Amino acid sequence: MRSFQRHLAEFKSRGVQVAAVSVDSEEVNRGHSKKMGYTFPLLSDADAKVIRRYDVLHRGAGPNGADIARPAEFYVDRAGTVKWVKLTENIAVRARPEQALSAIDAAARSQ
Repeated sequence: MRSFQRHLAEFKSRGVQVAAVSVDSEEVNRGHSKKMGYTFPLLSDADAKVIRRYDVLHRGAGPNGADIARPAEFYVDRAGTVKWVKLTENIAVRARPEQALSAIDAAARSQ
């Protein structure tokens, strides 16, 4: 998420709002955002409704066997259509902002 923060201006220049979703509480997310300097929304999905809807729930993979979200990045257009997805089972492997920006540019060209 730090790399997405560093590239935030590039997303904004394309009219894209970066947001993150986690199963953590609003309080935990607020503290994490402050500590890390995130200026994009870090949303709480404590009951995992959205996480389940996007099929990225990783059952029992968190501390003490808690459910967490699988690492995933999505580009969802204004109509709510998922245009690009990067999923992984490995928490250390994430999409790079450049990959997301390339996918956003490709989606714009295809319209």
